[in-house]
Amino acid sequence: MSETFRLGTTIAAIATAIAPQQGSIGIVRLSGPQALSIAKTLFHPAGKRQVWESHRILYGCIRHPQTQQAVDEVLLLVMKAPRSYTREDVVEFHCHGGIMPVQQVLQLCLEGGARLAQPGEFTLRAFLNGRLDLTQAESISDLVGARSPAAAQAALAGLQGKLAAPIRRLRADCLDILAEIEARIDFEEDLPPLDQPYIIAQIERVLAEVSGILASADRGELLRTGLKVAIVGRPNVGKSSLLNAWSRCDRAIVTELPGTTRDVVESQLAVGGVPVQVLDTAGIRETADVVEKIGVERSRRVALAADLVLLTVDAGAGWTPEDGEIYEQVRHQKLILVVNKIDLAEGENLAAVQYPDSIGCAVATAAAHNRGIEELEKAILEAVNAGNLQAANLDFAINQRQAAALTRAKASLQQVSATIANQLPLDFWTIDLRLAIQALGEVTGEEVTESVLDRIFSRFCIGK
Repeated sequence: MSETFRLGTTIAAIATAIAPQQGSIGIVRLSGPQALSIAKTLFHPAGKRQVWESHRILYGCIRHPQTQQAVDEVLLLVMKAPRSYTREDVVEFHCHGGIMPVQQVLQLCLEGGARLAQPGEFTLRAFLNGRLDLTQAESISDLVGARSPAAAQAALAGLQGKLAAPIRRLRADCLDILAEIEARIDFEEDLPPLDQPYIIAQIERVLAEVSGILASADRGELLRTGLKVAIVGRPNVGKSSLLNAWSRCDRAIVTELPGTTRDVVESQLAVGGVPVQVLDTAGIRETADVVEKIGVERSRRVALAADLVLLTVDAGAGWTPEDGEIYEQVRHQKLILVVNKIDLAEGENLAAVQYPDSIGCAVATAAAHNRGIEELEKAILEAVNAGNLQAANLDFAINQRQAAALTRAKASLQQVSATIANQLPLDFWTIDLRLAIQALGEVTGEEVTESVLDRIFSRFCIGK
């Protein structure tokens, strides 16, 4: 490993999010060979109890080792190797929340011989020491950053090894196939002929399972990154009312005056397990108002950058030339027409609005009366081919790195099948089979480069 991530040193970091007056507990974590000795120079147990047992909590205070001035009252948790997250000696100081207590304790740990941990270094050590495989390590990051229950469920499944287990099994199957082939190459005269139909069937089975796991790539990406949905339309069609009804709170100001929304208003939701960032934009129209003009231009940019556009129109007014102009600006985006204020339309149905045939999906809502929201959410999930992720099998929700490795494995296995079909010698079979084994090993970290590890763990928070 690089000098930055070398083992054998003791690292320290704040392991909890810290903000002024926002948290009751702040944790400073140490891991490495000096963790216990550093803790013993700083921590003074209350009372006469001096036994530092593993996985037991002690109460006491942190004192400056030179001045003996008290810094904070803390709880001390010791987890001795190998029964710890990193499989090294780990010490945690559970301090009072806030910036100053934890920063002072961290500084004393650094002065005592520890160095500040790099992003993800605790989890990297857990991986290097065999505590986790690479899929589990990545799942920890996904779990910390999950923005919906379905995303958390998928991450937890990965942490429990539900992705690693089938990948390891498929890699073992490929190794068995390779051993059979290489045995015939090295000891052809001493062994019976290779059972070619069996080998072909095994390769096809592995290929089918790899393809099945790859099918979860889009679902995994959707759970991790979520959707950016922009509500656009001309002024006073009920965009802000739609956001408020959807988010079940008064997120945006609603008045009868056109142009009330001057800037983009954001709300975070979860739809069918998918994290959704909803952006209520300023009404798009020509205006002489300098501030409103800036809001309109921002609305256009947001709409063009969104994964999905909800083009909102007023059912009472019908489809207007202004609606048509906005549609021309966003028609190349993935789009759902929201016919709002349907309670004001004749017969209260979509037929009252004569919108262009090129719009494939339209939903009727009456946001002011909380009507049509469920139908809108169903339409959104169908538009992005998400289905109901909460009801789906979330054992496999792979990320982009894992998908890239599995794609290489799939291509190599397909090439093995083509090599066999072309009746090439056995030596040629082994070339692509080895590449498939290597690619599968990259998924779990059995075969991975230092640069890949640096890239993966640099995206972690520092205390994890």
